[in-house]
Parts: sequence; C-alpha cells; structure tokens
Amino acid sequence: MSASSPREIDVWSVEGRFQHPVYGPKGTVEGVLIDCDGAPAQFVFEAHHPAATALAALQPGQAVVLEGTAAEASSKGEPAHEVFALERLVSVDGHPHALSAPQPVQGRVVRLNYAKHGAPNGVVLDSGDFVHVKPGGFTRLGLQVGDTVEAEGEVRPLAGGTGRVMEARTVNGRPVEADRG
Repeated sequence: MSASSPREIDVWSVEGRFQHPVYGPKGTVEGVLIDCDGAPAQFVFEAHHPAATALAALQPGQAVVLEGTAAEASSKGEPAHEVFALERLVSVDGHPHALSAPQPVQGRVVRLNYAKHGAPNGVVLDSGDFVHVKPGGFTRLGLQVGDTVEAEGEVRPLAGGTGRVMEARTVNGRPVEADRG
C-alpha cells in the first residue's frame, strides 16, 4: 500500500485481488474485501457510490486498484484488518475504470439538495448537474444559491434528468474531505 497526499487528507492507493463483497445487515453491498499480498483490506462505500455497480460485478481473483481514505474509528470494536472509505475505483485487471479519471463540472448554484434526514448534502447547478458533497462537506464549503462552482470528481448520469451527478473530490479548489454523512 502506498500513500499519496495531493489533498489535505491522506488518500491511499491500494492494489490487490478482489476476494468478495461485504454485505450490510439489510443485504446490500456496502464494501469489498481485497487481498494485498496476503494482507486483507476492506473498502466501504454507500450504495450510491459511482463505483458500486462495477465493484458488485467483480469476480474473485480479479486485480483491482482502489483509492481510499482511512475509515473513521468505530465505537463497535477494533477492525480485523485495514479499513478504508472508498474514494474511487482506479482499475480492474489493469484497465482503467471508466469513471477513474476525475471530470470537471462547473456552473452557478440554483438550489441546494438535501439528504433523507434533511441536511444539505450538495448543490444543483444551472447546468443541471448535481454536485454531491455530503452534509459534512457542505458545512465545510459553505455553498449558497448564486455561488459559482467548479468541482472535480467522478460523474455518472443523473437518474431522470439531463445532467450528471458528481461525487465531488474538490470544489472551487478545496478538497471535500471524506465523511460518512
């Protein structure tokens, strides 16, 4: 495992062999376990993560490169191995993942978006794109309607819309720190 620090938080690039998905209590895939030269590493993510579908389709033994940040300590006990919050799927079997190269999105904020529990978790731009930053990122960034936004991250088509949804890595040059909110 090697660390790089292009942002204020440490992002780890980890290469290994896919072992199996990690299931949540409701039966959804909430992570994957990979083998890194005999050492297990777990990458956790939300169901809406841009790489979730690709990770769920992997077969045991496929070579993967994943990037992630160290997961927050849990009050439920010590982990049995390294745990990372997934940032992005870089490659599968040596082939770059289609969403691995961060893409830019820019525009003016026309409205705020809210998480299920009501906290703002991103912005919708005049371009029709939705920039997701999670509630903690939204608080740190202080975005408001009318602000100009230049964001970079992984994008995918927006369901039922003409724009894209972005899991932002940077907004206006500032890193969006990983949080689970």
